[in-house]
Formats: sequence, structure tokens, C-alpha cells
Amino acid sequence: MITAEFINILVAITLIEMMVAIGLGVSLAELAAVARNGRLVTKAALANYLCVPAITVGLLIAFHPADPMVPAGFLILAACPGAPFGPGCTKIAKGNVAVAVGLMVILAGSSAFVAPLLLHFLLPFMSGSETLQVDAGKIVVTLLATQLLPLCVGLGARHWWPVLAAKLQKPANLASAFLNLALFGVVLIAYFPLLSEIRLRGYLGMLALLLASWCAGWLLGGPGNENRKALTLTTSLRNVGVGLVIATSNFGGTAAVTAVLAYGLLEIIGSLLLALAWHRAKE
Repeated sequence: MITAEFINILVAITLIEMMVAIGLGVSLAELAAVARNGRLVTKAALANYLCVPAITVGLLIAFHPADPMVPAGFLILAACPGAPFGPGCTKIAKGNVAVAVGLMVILAGSSAFVAPLLLHFLLPFMSGSETLQVDAGKIVVTLLATQLLPLCVGLGARHWWPVLAAKLQKPANLASAFLNLALFGVVLIAYFPLLSEIRLRGYLGMLALLLASWCAGWLLGGPGNENRKALTLTTSLRNVGVGLVIATSNFGGTAAVTAVLAYGLLEIIGSLLLALAWHRAKE
């Protein structure tokens, strides 16, 4: 039997390795160039920290899931942008990869502080009870240790030892791919009984959330189609690794983890299909 403790450990290891790998592939100059574009960063913050959470709350109110832990899972993902799949999908879509990389790093780093704050207000609001809460202090410490610090290690290695970072980047990316596949496999096995109970209505709600996230990113992503593609995919792809860290450590064994996993799979597949459609489309 797969225990919650084992899943928590695997999630943490995967996230740490993934963030180091991301840092190894990003130069401080690239990151600074995006950070200096205040208008773009502000739009990305609005899309990811205002629009997506607001859309999620609206859809949860409209669909009103019976299990109160289901909204907790969706709200966790709504508060956690900066997925590492964004730049890859943006490259496939022929979007601005440099922008996607910079936004991913900025959003992933900032979510260590913003996500606990958002969840502190959103979870009681949706549940109608102050008892459904996350330990904000614990989340900040956990995300600093598993996300921000490893990211800084990778960025530092790229800056101070670029030759070594270049050699480590490919094996680090391979390790990330392997760990992500292993993690999804383990969580799928552990939570398959709960996943099989999701009805068509639930998938329609998740599809509506994905489509609305695309719209928010596209509308705020201009000027230029390349930037729009980058922000659209960056906005729709929530950080499932971070979401699983929060969900398994606070609501392990509940439908909250199932919601994170189910929507995580749908958003990745859907955004990849969108990227492929853009790749095939004539400019």
C-alpha cells in the first residue's frame, strides 16, 4: 500500500530537483530582462493571481461540488502558478520562450509567499468555515525549502559556473522527467478509486476553467502574438508539483489531492494540444 508519507517525500524530492533543473537553464540576464518589463510582469500577476483564482471561485460557486475538499484542491492550484511546462509548450507554440522562462521563474518564486496568503482567505470563503485552513507558515517554509531555495541554487550555478551548469542541465532535465512520471504514476495508483468517481459534470467544469484561463492569458498577453502565446500557456499551466506539496501535506487522502491531480492532468494535456495547434497554424 502506498502511504501518504511516501507520496509527500516523493513530491518534495521531485519539486526540489525540478526547481534546480529550471535554475540551471536560466541566466540572470534573461530573468532580469523580463523582470524589468514592469507592464508584462503586472499583466502576468493579474492573470495568475487575480483572474484565475476569481474564475475558479466563480466556477466552484456555479458547479457547487458536494465534497467540500474538492474546492480546496482547485483553489490550491489556482494559487500556484509558475509550472515548468510553460516554456516547453511555448516553444512548441512558436511563442516568446524567453518571456515564458522569465515569467515561470518569477511566478514560481513569488508563489512561495502569495499562495499561502491567497489560500488563507479563499479556503474559508468557499467552505464557509474557518476550520478549513492551511498552515500558512508551514507552507511558506515548505515552499522556500522545496521551491525558492533550489531555484536559487540552480540560478547561482548557472551564473557562477556556467560550464558546469551546461553539463548538468541535460541529466537534470532527464531526472525531472523521470521523477514527474514516477510521481504521477504513484499518485494515480494511490488515488485511482477517487479519480474514477469523477463524473462528466466535473470534467466539464475543469474544461471551462481551462478555457477561461486561456482567455485571461491571451487578453492580457499583448502586444504581439508571441507574447500572448507565452502568457496564455503560462497562465493555464498551474504548478501541479507545488499543488501536490500543499494538498498532500494539508489534506492528504482526501478529494483535494484528487482534484489537484485530475485538473493537473487535464491542464497539461489541454495546453499541449493548444500549443500543437498553434504550431501547425499558419502565421
